[in-house]
Amino acid sequence: MKRERSARILATLGPASSTLERIRTLAEAGADVFRLNFSHGSHADHAERLELIRQVEQELGRPIGVLMDLQGPKLRVGRFAAGKVVLAPGARFRLDLSPEDGDEHRANLPHPEIFAALEAGTDLLLDDGKLRLRVDAFGPDFADTTVLVGGVLSDRKGVNVPGVVLPISPLTAKDRADLDFGLSLGVDWVALSFVQRPEDIREAREIIGDRAWIMAKLEKPAAIEHLEPIVALADGIMVARGDLGVELPPQQVPVLQRRIVRAARAAGRPVVVATQMLESMISAPVPTRAEASDVATAIYDGADAVMLSAESASGQYPVEAVGIMHRIICEVEQDPAWREGLEASHTPAGANTPDAICCALRRVVALLEPAATVAYTSSGFSALRASRERPVAPILALTPQLGTARRLALAWGVHPIPFEQVADVTEMVAHAAGASVSHGFAAPGDNIVVIAGLPFGRSGSTNLLHVERIPR
Repeated sequence: MKRERSARILATLGPASSTLERIRTLAEAGADVFRLNFSHGSHADHAERLELIRQVEQELGRPIGVLMDLQGPKLRVGRFAAGKVVLAPGARFRLDLSPEDGDEHRANLPHPEIFAALEAGTDLLLDDGKLRLRVDAFGPDFADTTVLVGGVLSDRKGVNVPGVVLPISPLTAKDRADLDFGLSLGVDWVALSFVQRPEDIREAREIIGDRAWIMAKLEKPAAIEHLEPIVALADGIMVARGDLGVELPPQQVPVLQRRIVRAARAAGRPVVVATQMLESMISAPVPTRAEASDVATAIYDGADAVMLSAESASGQYPVEAVGIMHRIICEVEQDPAWREGLEASHTPAGANTPDAICCALRRVVALLEPAATVAYTSSGFSALRASRERPVAPILALTPQLGTARRLALAWGVHPIPFEQVADVTEMVAHAAGASVSHGFAAPGDNIVVIAGLPFGRSGSTNLLHVERIPR
């Protein structure tokens, strides 16, 4: 049950990591949560992987979270008669709704919603930003552009429209079918792609309800303009640096990463830093020094988790990637400067009872140096508020809800432990002491600090803090 680190590891499963033995090895190497990427693979593939995850969970006796990542809208040009064309800088190029194959003068763009949102001077990025077009004139079914940055453009390459809020739902028909399937399997988190505004979270919430927690993937510049409202509505945040780095200059991405992490931490939302963290390990057994520093930077900033994508899904060294990420995190968390940075970037608690209790928890832990803090929680709220404070002592989240335990596997410093319901405070404290000892967090004679909400079972009611010395 016990991890010797506070930050968590989210590992993507795929062709390189789909057997029971491989998933077990990844979990033993340090993976806390597994990601099922619904941009790839069939429903049958994902169902089989989730079943194997649950089997590993039973074998290891530790809750393991499962995150389903929805594909979201994919904006692409159509096909070309020759398969590809070369666009020269300064050339004129038209995009339109005509289904005919394209040539060096025009191409199909089957997305009327893009034309509806354009303005003169808008830039269009093609093929992950390799080509750039400027919109000169447009209508409901076309855009005449000038090529600013040319190159080869081939069939079905992606289109990005930076700086423009597109009138598109983040949930396509495919996403809705995938979501229905994933929720039926019992996934714990849903990563929502193409988030542009707070309304996108509300739309997803109407479908998901309380069956899973929602993680907003911040990959569009428009989302940054609504950062605080999106963070407030979501259950977690992902810094999706891949698409964010396409639509924004690369020098802006590190600054935004830190801003997003701090906004999520201030709100008490788990935040994941993702994309290309150990990219070279897709084909190499060790990362570059720059990649190691990239992972370390996210940990120094206080991110709840760091994510592996192709490294663990399709790379040649998935276990080694998880292992080195684990060791980087452990090394950073042993550096006194890491704790100093967390303290310096800590944001004040809100003027409400749960925040006041957890703020007091942080201070009590600093003064008494207990072996562990224990959050008794049904919804996960108490554990997340404790995690927000980044206390020195590990956080045990005792919960009668297995689903809550699995969701909390992603939260900084939280060790979720499924536990039976308790009847009163005396029983709760006794269970907290017993769990702290049995799972190796404390020994007889140690202090523990317990927080909970009374009456039990009411979400958001954290109002009790208790210090207990475990009997010798």
